[in-house]
Amino acid sequence: MNDEKTPEAKPQAEKTIDEKVPASQDTAPTGGLEREDAQPTPYVVGRSTGMWGKGGTPDTSGYAGMQRTVGAPGVAVRPFGGWFDEVADRLEELTPGFGTGRVIVHRDELTLFVRPEAIAQVCRQLRDDPALRFEVLSVISGVHYPQQTGEELHVVYQLLSITHNRRLRLEVVLPDGHPHVDSVVSTYPMADFHEREAWDMFGIIFDGHPGLTRVLMPDDWSGHPQRKDYPLGGIPVEYKGATVPPPDQRRSY
Repeated sequence: MNDEKTPEAKPQAEKTIDEKVPASQDTAPTGGLEREDAQPTPYVVGRSTGMWGKGGTPDTSGYAGMQRTVGAPGVAVRPFGGWFDEVADRLEELTPGFGTGRVIVHRDELTLFVRPEAIAQVCRQLRDDPALRFEVLSVISGVHYPQQTGEELHVVYQLLSITHNRRLRLEVVLPDGHPHVDSVVSTYPMADFHEREAWDMFGIIFDGHPGLTRVLMPDDWSGHPQRKDYPLGGIPVEYKGATVPPPDQRRSY
């Protein structure tokens, strides 16, 4: 029988919530906001009612009484954090006054609001400058906020830098009465069909596009279906001898 005593294990130091975890270089910047009370104050975009967010329509869901406040992230303040400041500073150096003054840092993502007349130059600098190198424009999308007078239409550009492994969002705000913005097809050829779709669905006009025609709807279609003020309708559907009418013709509760 072995009389040797087994050495006792040393107790491990307890970890506390106050200990700082070293930041990884692969993580996105946190926007320079370390306290909850330092977060930008959100602003109210509008209020929606019903299941579909629009009142005055026959609502067959039974949720017509729902009401909610639609908010958006507030304007970020310096420092944005990590490479966010580097990109913003470099763009300001290359294209002075390109922005509207609004920057959003939300969920570790950077959004720069760009003046409509500057978007083509900004995209060219983002692609060509060695310190930026956003080689890919992955998508252009349109958004319609009818309640934002003078800023009803938004154009959103999602950019990717393969060189630096970064993602950036640009946003251009347009009035409903003059929905014009320069095309970026000459810089990002992949924007061709994206700009055509934004025109088809929202009525956004991309000046300088080589062939701004509809891509989803027929050429003689009237209106732009993804606008919030587009009338709700549909096509009657037959189902086992019965007919399901369009949504705007169904009964309401």
